[in-house]
Amino acid sequence: MELIMIMYASSILYLLFIIWKRIDERRDKHCYILDYQCYKPTDDRILGTGFCGELMKRTKSLGLLECKFLLKAIVNSGIGEQTYGPRMVFAGREDNPALADGLVEMDEFFHDSIQKLLDRSGIAPLQIDVLVVNVSMLACIPSLSARIINHYKLRHDVKVFNLTGMGCSASLISMDIVRNIFKSYKNANALLVTSESLSSNWYSGNDRSMILANCLFRSGGCAMLLTNNRALKSRAMFKLKCLVRTHHGARDESYGCCLQKEDDQGLPGFHLGKSLPKAATRAFIDNMKVIAPKILPARELLRYGVMTLVRKMRRGSAKLAGPRPVLDFRTGVDHFCIHTGGKAVIDGIGANLQLSEHDLEPARMTLHRFGNTSASSLWYVLAYMQAKRRLKRGDRVFMISFGAGFKCNSCVWEVFRDLGNEKGKANVWEDCIESYPSKNMVNPFMEKYGWINQEDPSTFNKDSLVRHN
Repeated sequence: MELIMIMYASSILYLLFIIWKRIDERRDKHCYILDYQCYKPTDDRILGTGFCGELMKRTKSLGLLECKFLLKAIVNSGIGEQTYGPRMVFAGREDNPALADGLVEMDEFFHDSIQKLLDRSGIAPLQIDVLVVNVSMLACIPSLSARIINHYKLRHDVKVFNLTGMGCSASLISMDIVRNIFKSYKNANALLVTSESLSSNWYSGNDRSMILANCLFRSGGCAMLLTNNRALKSRAMFKLKCLVRTHHGARDESYGCCLQKEDDQGLPGFHLGKSLPKAATRAFIDNMKVIAPKILPARELLRYGVMTLVRKMRRGSAKLAGPRPVLDFRTGVDHFCIHTGGKAVIDGIGANLQLSEHDLEPARMTLHRFGNTSASSLWYVLAYMQAKRRLKRGDRVFMISFGAGFKCNSCVWEVFRDLGNEKGKANVWEDCIESYPSKNMVNPFMEKYGWINQEDPSTFNKDSLVRHN
């Protein structure tokens, strides 16, 4: 009898051990953000109103019609005049940029942001187990990740991923790589670096679908430290709850709406097609279908399902059918971190998700202050929320971004502690957060260059662009 009791007890203990082990393993697979550092270029790289006029004047391919188009685009973009451009533009070499220009641009970002991040976190370079770098439009040999490894002398067994061509949604793709690596390795630290190189992709032609990129994209970047080490959990800022990726590259229309290519004169640049809004909407809807059940409470999903069913039953009568039901994402999300792809992108997401101006404020202000910094833009928006002391322990932050391919990626973070401009951890908004939200979002380009709209093509002289500064 005693032997049977011992066997039963052993079986129960073994079962409990297996259950505990499974739970323990799952705890080691979580992804935490320890810290992040957005890059702020030096003031000598500010693309002010006056300099933009000088830049248009010396771009030989631009005529009056192109100048009018650029004026309309920049005025309607939501971008202010404190954003940053690549250094080679200020040196007057935008017509023939060299590989060295792109490398210098990246090195300035790497050496500034990564160093600040490591110093502040107390994590040594030799403690980095994983390195993920995403810069879409600059590929070199050795790779950009190799430049970081060489400069910071990372370990020889560091796991390295160097992503190119992933577009503005690449930082969440990089995050997905880190998340999956953490499922296989315990107590690992990851360094994720996200940016874009504008130096080698500044467009000097007159194709409107390509000069538009010069108006929207600006210099920036972000470096962040992630971990699944439970011993560092108390220091974490955020915990990744879920991440969903949507890729419509199989659709020709979606694939071709954002392309790095050469124009008819052989000048390289970035093409933004007219089908872009349609492609973005498709990808956005498909992504929301997948992530909504993961992050919204059951009562909201039930409400939406019932309203949808009722509307279908009443479809025969337009008056009875009523408006199309919409999921209320605010029932499962506290903050919305939206990609600053442009004013139209922010407005579109706001309308589709029925967000308030308070919800859209971080994205609008980031677009105004820093422009579209491609894959790193989400983290400037997050930094704005932190600087405004909006992020409280337990809050959920919803991130959504779009990118060439065409892709829509989204994720949700849980805030692990109350966040603000902590001592010694002031972020990229430190020197200007008190002036935001800005009461006047109208940039001065129309005031300074509005006279262009009254000019005659036969008498227009681009020297006037500088005389009016």
